[in-house]
Amino acid sequence: MMTFSLLKKDSGSQARLGKISTAHGIIETPIFMPVGTRGAVKTLTNQQLLDVNAQIILGNTYHLMLKPGADIIAKAGGLHAFMNWQRPILTDSGGFQVFSLGALNKITDDGVYFQSHIDGSRHFLGPNESMAIQKVLGSDIVMAFDECAPFSADRAAIERAMDRTQRWADICRAYPLQDHQSLFGIVQGGMHPDLRKRSAQDLAAMDFPGYAIGGLSVGEPAEIMNAMIEETVPFMPEHKPRYLMGVGTPRNIIEAVMRGIDMFDCVMPTRNARNGTAFTWSGKISIKAGRYAEDFSPLDPELNCYTSQFSKAYIRHLLNVDEITGLTLVSLQNVAFYLDFMEKLRHAIETNTLPAFYERICAIYPN
Repeated sequence: MMTFSLLKKDSGSQARLGKISTAHGIIETPIFMPVGTRGAVKTLTNQQLLDVNAQIILGNTYHLMLKPGADIIAKAGGLHAFMNWQRPILTDSGGFQVFSLGALNKITDDGVYFQSHIDGSRHFLGPNESMAIQKVLGSDIVMAFDECAPFSADRAAIERAMDRTQRWADICRAYPLQDHQSLFGIVQGGMHPDLRKRSAQDLAAMDFPGYAIGGLSVGEPAEIMNAMIEETVPFMPEHKPRYLMGVGTPRNIIEAVMRGIDMFDCVMPTRNARNGTAFTWSGKISIKAGRYAEDFSPLDPELNCYTSQFSKAYIRHLLNVDEITGLTLVSLQNVAFYLDFMEKLRHAIETNTLPAFYERICAIYPN
């Protein structure tokens, strides 16, 4: 089973250093988890992920249940064996994806009937079904099935979704997973502090191995997101890992860490790479821009990464002629930057230099 050790708390904020031990390895927190939606981080090989020290990756239950299907992954011996990744894996519950389908789904107290975005086929996913699939996947960290209400929903709808999430969490908690798997509950409640408090308190009483905050970074301003984190964290157990789902920019992450969050995931590094945007220690670079056509300097000389061997001009050329190697290089740069950022963030907490590091990040990434 997973264990969490709280190693240090920052004296000037709620930031903390920790260590998560799993059957597939150690995770140092605060940590960023690259997103491997369909069993791979887009355009990157496992070896490239190991080279930049990705300690854990995230898989998507919804996408994996549709293709290749849980039965095929079961025959392969689970997701670790199927994708030949021997470090920890976290799988989401599929809840966010099925609820985001909107007109293609029908929500009931038992779960969600939905149409596949691939071929229109009909499926049902509820708390028991989500747990059954994640048990087959064999991920180290399993997420409870939850309902994420839209940011625009009224309070009554958000409260109904939160209450349903709480009931489903109880069902998920009772489901027998594999011995090495640990289940995280997910706090919901929209942008309502009292609902966030109630959700966190109710989940804490269920004594999950870890806890996540869901339903943020869904369109609200950063200051509201930070306020909701502040309203939630005091009611999350201190001796359990805390995961903020789907966040975010470097500034989003460091500000959440300073409010007590330990774990993060986001598609931003690879999605931005596909748009030609690189995250570097000198800020974001739109590498397709004409001003880089004859710029033969490294993309990010401060980052010790394979991409640093190549010039901006060369990477720009690859992207502008639709050469897949260009996407690989920028994706690798972005994932490497995020992981290097987290390593430096952990070092800043360890050495009591977090305020100075925060100022540096705000200067480079103001939003």
